[in-house]
Order: sequence, then structure tokens, then C-alpha cells
Amino acid sequence: MAHQHSSQPRLSPSSYEEDIRAVLAPRLAYFEAVARHEHVTRAAHELGVPQSTLSRAMVRLEQDLGVALFARRGRTVSLTPAGRTFLGSAERALAEVERAADSVRADADPAAGRVAFGFLHTMGSETVPALIRAFRADHPRVRFQLVQNYGEAMIERLRAGGLDLCLTSPVPDAPDLVAMRLDEQRLRLVVPEDHRLADRRRIRLAEAADETFVTLEPGYGLRRITDDLCAEAGFTPRVAFEGEEAETLRGLVAAGLGVALLPPPAVARPGVVELTVTAPRAAREIGVAWLDGHPDTPPVAAFKRFLLSRRGNLLPD
Repeated sequence: MAHQHSSQPRLSPSSYEEDIRAVLAPRLAYFEAVARHEHVTRAAHELGVPQSTLSRAMVRLEQDLGVALFARRGRTVSLTPAGRTFLGSAERALAEVERAADSVRADADPAAGRVAFGFLHTMGSETVPALIRAFRADHPRVRFQLVQNYGEAMIERLRAGGLDLCLTSPVPDAPDLVAMRLDEQRLRLVVPEDHRLADRRRIRLAEAADETFVTLEPGYGLRRITDDLCAEAGFTPRVAFEGEEAETLRGLVAAGLGVALLPPPAVARPGVVELTVTAPRAAREIGVAWLDGHPDTPPVAAFKRFLLSRRGNLLPD
């Protein structure tokens, strides 16, 4: 193999990382094969490339690094100390690439792939477990990476590529997203069992204008809905506490800290009474969202079809 060093290496210590990757990465597999066989012709045969192409690639690699990686005797080569050091890192890099390829192939496997699925805290105790149980009846080996969070945080994670789909409320309206309404959930005014309104079954929200509310923090979809409904009823709620989880709010209502607009609980909680709100209409839409234009792997496509098939029947009775 002809070997000529240029007077100056093509990559200086100040080169940009992306330039180094672009120059070196395509040659790592070539280098590893030559180092393993210690013979250019045998390595070329394994790689399915002409021997001359492989020889030139190794010369260019050494020129780019400014270091001799091989000692040569005809087509037989042996590694220099620098070559042995470089080989260890090259093998680790190639192994990591292989692991990454195996991982993405496994995630896309139609029968046993992965779905990254986000959902609201209020969907976690009953709705999402029931959905996954029903889906896995026909897809028992599909794996789920589950993320439980509030709506805006899930949309951010969706845009960052950390989620394939998310179940959220309100249903988002953004040009980079596709969002489909799946169901509607009525909200109730939850009051302590010894409250002045506790003997009522129905209430107009305006009747609670003087009450203290406990709510979710700003940024949560349910908080936005609460503020909008109160505004529609003609008042701004006086907020005593802002939390992160609906059942915590229900417990604080039972303790007498205030009242709250909440979806129905999975299990009835003692110490509170839940009133139907007759005006304004108190409900939240539940929908599924995903990034527009992003191709789905087979398991994601299957789960998406399953969710859309549950329109109007998403929530437990």
C-alpha cells in the first residue's frame, strides 16, 4: 500500500467537531477491518470494496490525523502504538453505532416495538391503564415508554421528539401538530361535605363566585379551563392553593380549604360532595396529538389507530 505523508495534517487541533466527524466517521469501519486482518486485500474482500480504494482511504485517514497508524510491508500491515490507541476508540464508536441501529430497529418492530406515550395526571389512575390493557390484547409484545405530565409540558416533549403521541386537554390547535378530539369529560364543582352547598345536586357556577378555590398551577389545561369557566360565569376565582395533581385538590377540598372544578374521581372520595354544574356548560375535551409530517413506526401507527377507534368511548363509564 503506497504511503505518503502530507507536510501538514488536514485537521488541526482547532478544527470544528463536526468537521472531524465528517472526515473520520466514514473511514472508521475501513480502519477497523484493516487493523483486524492486518492485511489490506483480505480487509477489502470482507468490505466488498476495491483494494485500491481501501489503501487510499487509509492514507487519507493518516493524513487527516497527521499520525502514522500502520507499519507496512507490502499489503501486510501492523498497527503502530498510535494505531492501537485509535483502534480502541474506533471499536467503541462502531459498537455504539451498532447498538443504536439495533435499538431503533427494535423500536420499529411491528410486533415488539416501542411507543412513547404521554398523558395527563388525571388520566393515569384508570383511563390509560384500561387503554393499554385493551391494546395489548392484540399487541402483547409492544413496549410502552410512558410519560405523565400536564398538557403544555407534553406538547414541548412531543416537539422535542421525546413522545410519539400524547393524550391531553384542551385539544391543542397549532400548525405543527395534528390533534384529534376523542372524548369529553364533564367537570364537577367539588365542595366539602359540610359546605353550605353540599345538599345541592346541581349548581350554576356563578353561585360559587364568593368561594375560595383550590386549583392546578398555571400552565395546566384544567387550570385554564377553570379560569375560562369562571370568567364566563362572571367572576375571577379567589385562589387559596395551586397544585399539580387533581386528587390532592380533592383532599384539600375535604379539609375545608376551598372548592374546586374537577373531573370525576376514579374512586369516590369521602369528605366531599360533587355537584353538577348546569351553567356554563362545564366540560373538557380530551384529544390525542402528534407532530405533523413525522412518519410513524408500525407500533406507533397501530396504537394511533387504536386510540382513534375509541372516539366517544375513551373514558370509563
